[in-house]
Amino acid sequence: MFLRIILFTLLGGLLEFGLQQVSGVFIYTAAEVEAVNGTDVKLKCKFSSMYPVSLESVSANWIFRPRRHKRETMLMYYHKKPYPILNGRFKKRVEWSGDVLEKDASITLKRVTPKFRGTYVCQVRNLPDIRGRDGEVVLRVVNKTSNFDPLDLFTALLDMI
Repeated sequence: MFLRIILFTLLGGLLEFGLQQVSGVFIYTAAEVEAVNGTDVKLKCKFSSMYPVSLESVSANWIFRPRRHKRETMLMYYHKKPYPILNGRFKKRVEWSGDVLEKDASITLKRVTPKFRGTYVCQVRNLPDIRGRDGEVVLRVVNKTSNFDPLDLFTALLDMI
């Protein structure tokens, strides 16, 4: 019995030491952003890490999650340089706006439409830090006018299908 207590104590100490060596990247985003239909919008994603950042150590992903569909779309991958997607609704509509040396992994969406509504997920790693909790931004797209336009209703209904 005494031997078990010693083993558990040693194992607990090793686990505690191991957990102290693990840290995470902290990601900061707005909870919600509103954009006017047809305009550009910057989705800010700032991060912090207890380790120094460099072009070699930082990588970032941006993922789009539509409001009603579960299928996610990769928008951008960054490691040393940005790699935007090459097809689909976001083709040539996503631009890297960040500077990893300034701890910024932001992107800009060009000429947003109602189809861009949904959740945008920012993931950042800075080795040897493990990835922390992802940043999530909900994008709402509104029209310039406050007048009711039947075409807007039709577009919104189509977007829900």
